[in-house]
Amino acid sequence: MRFVVGCDLEEFKGYWRRNGYDGDLKHLLNTVIRDPSQLIVWRENGKIVGHGVWHETNTEEHREGDPRNKEDREVLEKLLGGKKDFVELHEIWLMKEYRGKGYGKRFFDFFEQYVKDRGYDLVVYYADHPAAVAICRKRGYKEDYVKSMGECVFYCPLIELHV
Repeated sequence: MRFVVGCDLEEFKGYWRRNGYDGDLKHLLNTVIRDPSQLIVWRENGKIVGHGVWHETNTEEHREGDPRNKEDREVLEKLLGGKKDFVELHEIWLMKEYRGKGYGKRFFDFFEQYVKDRGYDLVVYYADHPAAVAICRKRGYKEDYVKSMGECVFYCPLIELHV
């Protein structure tokens, strides 16, 4: 398993469709077209077996012109202790046959170091999948819950990067 930043978009669309993901592909592609480094694909034997998408954001807006709801903003303000700007790990997906093999931990190791090397110092990740929640808790991410979204929100200051 190796992690590759960026990807041919036609290859990515094929991977997406073959696996029947239910996310918003158009929105995802718009993100990646603006900055291809925001897509990280997981490759094994030359094929894409998973992906992660991230973006810069802040406590006020998910993206420019897309304000956060009041509860989300309040949870973030409390969790981040007044800091406003951060990287949001927007999406992680791994094909079912590759799950349960430690790839999630390896991805977080890679991703945290990758964004830290790019000069970022905070990561936020919203999760409701039990495996993702377990990884964040095991890694020591600080945690809260956004009831209106039905998701845990995790926060990791990268200066406290775990090895």
